[in-house]
Amino acid sequence: MFEFPVLVGDIGGTNSRFAIVPEAGAAPVLLSREETAGHPDPSAAIRASLARGAGAQGSTAPRSAILAVAARVDGPAVQLTNAHWVIEGARIGQDFGLSRAVVVNDYVPVAAGAAGISPSELTPIGPRREEGRAGDQGARLVLGPGTGFGAAALLPVDARLLIVSTESGHVDFGPATPAELALWPHLERVEGRVTVETLLSGPGLTRLHAGLHRLRTGTDGPHLDPAAVTEAGLSGADPDATAALNLFAKLLGRACGDLALTFLATGGVYIGGGIAPRIVDVLRQGAFRRAFEHKPPFVAQMQAIPTSVITVHDPALTGLAALASQPDRFVYHGQVWRAS
Repeated sequence: MFEFPVLVGDIGGTNSRFAIVPEAGAAPVLLSREETAGHPDPSAAIRASLARGAGAQGSTAPRSAILAVAARVDGPAVQLTNAHWVIEGARIGQDFGLSRAVVVNDYVPVAAGAAGISPSELTPIGPRREEGRAGDQGARLVLGPGTGFGAAALLPVDARLLIVSTESGHVDFGPATPAELALWPHLERVEGRVTVETLLSGPGLTRLHAGLHRLRTGTDGPHLDPAAVTEAGLSGADPDATAALNLFAKLLGRACGDLALTFLATGGVYIGGGIAPRIVDVLRQGAFRRAFEHKPPFVAQMQAIPTSVITVHDPALTGLAALASQPDRFVYHGQVWRAS
């Protein structure tokens, strides 16, 4: 289905990563990481990436492409959720003389990568999966807070794996305790809503920090970007930043648990994105798992579901390589352009 070499790309609101898969079964060869805002359109970023990687092994001109984008893929032209690019498989295919160009949601390849992920590429949060335990082959859930919040489920169907992408980051998210109820009026809304992505993302971490400061002091404090909130929270230099990280972990556990129940993800929950690997120690302190498991009357079932942080670098590129190399193994939705 794909002619090799295959160009693979993980296109996000902040950064876009491109690689070449030289042949079926080969690992992706990274070309470069481009700032999305630094290029007027995806073709310009791809040209720059191919030029930067011209000397890399396996970086010969691609014959086809599969690109993962941080947006809902519901038409031939896809607008990024958190950036100005519009991705069109036909335009990219024509610009680079490809035989085929496929565009999928960014968590489709992360789910595909989870099918073959090894324990060495995971950091467990909470109980570890026991070898041979019932449910190992059940549904798996991948999600991640980063620039936004993405999630997909990997469902076994006979000998194939069905990947269901979601827009669960855009569902409403409300308070569940008196402390959260007191905080909610102080949180910045996005178009009048507090959604999962409003809080469980990089910008969400900034909103939690600002809201906690307003609740505590009654005034607006300094605006800290997500990296600064993380650094100040981990070091203990800012009590509001520390509180924001702890609350982020708790809310992430609740959202993960809700999605695990939705998909009956007995095969495990895998957390990617740019934030979780940086706050593993916070996630391990207990609030994450307590919130994840507190789903009566299904507490016992939730306690049996393992949760892990994905530590492998660029898991989407690995998953895209799997989609290109094993087209008969996975079933997924995407926009497909073919040269006439």
